[in-house]
Amino acid sequence: MSALYDRAYKYSVEQPDAFWLEAAQRIGWIETPKTGWTKGKGWFADGQLNVCWNAIDRHVAAGRGSEAALIFTSAITGRNRTYSFAELQDNVARTAGMLQDLGVTRGDRVVLYMPMIPEAVFAMLACARIGAVHVVVFGGFAAPELAKRIDDTQPKALLTASCGLEGAKVLPYMPMVEHALDLCSHKTPSIVVFQREQVQADLAARGHLDWAALVAKAPRAECTPMSALDPLYVLHTSGTTGAPKGVVRETGSYAVALAWSMENVYGVKPGEIFWAASDIGWVVGHSYIVYGPLLAGVATVMFEGKPVGAPDAGTFWRVIRDNKVRAFFTAPTAIRAIRKDDPDGQFLKDIGTGDLRTIFLAGERADPDTVHWLEDHSKLPVIDHWWQTELGWPAIATCVGLGDTRRKAGSAGLPVPGFRVAIVNDAGEDVATGAAGHVIIKTPLPPGCYTSLWNNPVRFSKAFENFPGAYETGDSGHRDEDGLISIMSRTDDLINVAGHRLSTGQMEQILMAHPSVVECAVIGVPDPIKGMAPLAFAVARGSVDQDQRAALPGALIDLVRTELGPVAALKTVYLVDAMPKTRSGKILRNTLRQLLSDEHVEVPPTIDDPDTLRRIRDVLRNQP
Repeated sequence: MSALYDRAYKYSVEQPDAFWLEAAQRIGWIETPKTGWTKGKGWFADGQLNVCWNAIDRHVAAGRGSEAALIFTSAITGRNRTYSFAELQDNVARTAGMLQDLGVTRGDRVVLYMPMIPEAVFAMLACARIGAVHVVVFGGFAAPELAKRIDDTQPKALLTASCGLEGAKVLPYMPMVEHALDLCSHKTPSIVVFQREQVQADLAARGHLDWAALVAKAPRAECTPMSALDPLYVLHTSGTTGAPKGVVRETGSYAVALAWSMENVYGVKPGEIFWAASDIGWVVGHSYIVYGPLLAGVATVMFEGKPVGAPDAGTFWRVIRDNKVRAFFTAPTAIRAIRKDDPDGQFLKDIGTGDLRTIFLAGERADPDTVHWLEDHSKLPVIDHWWQTELGWPAIATCVGLGDTRRKAGSAGLPVPGFRVAIVNDAGEDVATGAAGHVIIKTPLPPGCYTSLWNNPVRFSKAFENFPGAYETGDSGHRDEDGLISIMSRTDDLINVAGHRLSTGQMEQILMAHPSVVECAVIGVPDPIKGMAPLAFAVARGSVDQDQRAALPGALIDLVRTELGPVAALKTVYLVDAMPKTRSGKILRNTLRQLLSDEHVEVPPTIDDPDTLRRIRDVLRNQP
């Protein structure tokens, strides 16, 4: 139990305006807000600030200009560079001056299609500095996905680089950019390219501009005052079908929520070092590579590379040790990849974790087996927590900064102060303890959460239709007797087997408990008798021999039957060498369904390794 957490949560739900106005004191305001939530407007409607000033200039003015702000490390190129707050300020101010020279002004959109290099951070903060709205597109997305985002936001400028690096592969960006521009109906006035040494793009052919040349002659731009309600950025969710949703993040409430979360959720303080091993193309990168740490005066690590193969499964632990990281945030899929290559945790034993205090996992559900493995080998608390692009920051977590230590493998934790989370049935009624239901969050949502979708009010309103007075997360879960919440699966992953509603996430948890399984996915497929039936895909550990592999499907079926009962009706398990996943680590379950039905599979633009689909199709064709 944590009296500090309990008091904070009670205060946040009983007096939300007072709680968040108090939290807002962590931010420097041009006009300090006197109002909290205003219906029809939002949070801190009378406030005025600049997020870039809060992330950089404020710390320089406080005498911290020489302290580390941005630590860049590339496992691929070997390049390492630490930028102080003063150096970051200079680079950001000049990049902002470049944008102003191109005619970008307050409210204009700027699309960033960038790899994980410092210039991407400079550009995001430069937009915030002058009041432009940045639209970051994951570097390496296919041209049609980039084109959709350009047409949706109609930018004044597109900032990109000559290439990205994916392990040993060099990905030239300009062919994708050119193709996207040809697909667009919107004609972007300025295309600016940062030339990397691995590939030199031909800029003259289509009149594109050289980043370095423009920045060299640009004046330093000052910070533009912004309303708390002004948009800071648009970030499109990475859906695999249809038009992506452009989540709009407001300036004031986002700054307040992130600054509060760094101290109270993650337990880090000014002068310490935080590493979120993600990409700026995802919400984690926005919130906890760029804005969150810097707003809190915390140094942030920006990493170019992968958890394994660059050069080995010890990469993460070296970055943590060498950079004195105090809190580390990654996706469970990264830990599973490390475990697959290093099942005994030898790299972790040899390298150690240095000054690390806590490991946080998010992005997908962390199965108990992975959590236990990491805790056993790191000797550190491993904390799963849950949130979404729409929410912008953690909604369910163990708030270590509030002295809370309550956690349970398989659970995401307790509601974070400000989030009124409920588990309900289809009628919106609270379900019993331990029972599965829809995870909803009562409105108004706390600061930091989305308040609109770009150009799409109808789609935005749909998230609030099914449960009046609440946001429907689209996830299912349950709450245990200690109040801890487990997020089990998307609500469309609840399957009805002969009249029984079963969670595929629960079955996955059981399968992951088998010592020979490193990763799995359970999906529902049509069944002529039961209506639906579960079917599993599993990845075996590298140490599993041929005889063990042959016996594994039967053992897994028996395990689910023993743990869940005959009602589970799991009868088929396919062993595959890898799961199809997005670059952010989510397993593409809908794609697995399409493969099973032998449909034509459109290769999702978010997929990490398209060749995985071919290998899985071969397994399905060669196994009855």
